[in-house]
Amino acid sequence: MSRIRAGVISFPGSNGDHDALYALEHDLNLDVRQIDYRETTLDGLDTVVLPGGFAYGDALRCGAIARFAPVMGSLRAFADEGKPVLGICNGFQVLCEAHLLSGALLRNRTMKFHCSWTHLRFEQVNTSWTTGLAHGDILRLPVAHGEGCFYIDHRGLADLEREGQVVARYCTPEGDVNEVANPNGSVASIAAICNQRRNVVGLMPHPERATNDLIGGSDGMRLLGGILNSTLVAQESR
Repeated sequence: MSRIRAGVISFPGSNGDHDALYALEHDLNLDVRQIDYRETTLDGLDTVVLPGGFAYGDALRCGAIARFAPVMGSLRAFADEGKPVLGICNGFQVLCEAHLLSGALLRNRTMKFHCSWTHLRFEQVNTSWTTGLAHGDILRLPVAHGEGCFYIDHRGLADLEREGQVVARYCTPEGDVNEVANPNGSVASIAAICNQRRNVVGLMPHPERATNDLIGGSDGMRLLGGILNSTLVAQESR
């Protein structure tokens, strides 16, 4: 069986691309390559990650320009084929702007940049990235964002809840979901969502920066490692 082939898209202003490349290659042992935003094909890849950073300097609003990058047409086709896509922080913002995920990411309620460790309670484990988790699992992951407040209107939220598209919520270390554990003010404390098909996931915290206890924690491996199960199954079915 061939090694899983992953791509990490690098936009002008990305700064989490090298973290993602390192985590996927060295921690998960995937065959990884960096994808320039000007590329127009994702042929040969099993999964794609949109990393954190400040794509195009976050001009206009986060992800608003990146959605028009040449590579995004291929990414949409890639997702439409049911292949796994993960957007981390700025990558989540880009996926929302490109309408590959619902909602939008707004300025934090505090109007400050947040850079700290947080806890997430996972509620949807039937996605390409969360197959290694169980419902109710709590992971400790770092955040680094100024626009991490997930917003969606009441009807959209009802749709997400009904379809099981809320992947994770901010919570206390004990798993309680409340406003204290949700400093950026996200609607319903949402930290991660997926599309209806469950192959596209976006989350604000950074699992790729939590893959080793030497750097503060390794819970990110439990999330990223889920791609091993789902992608290998997909390879076997071809």
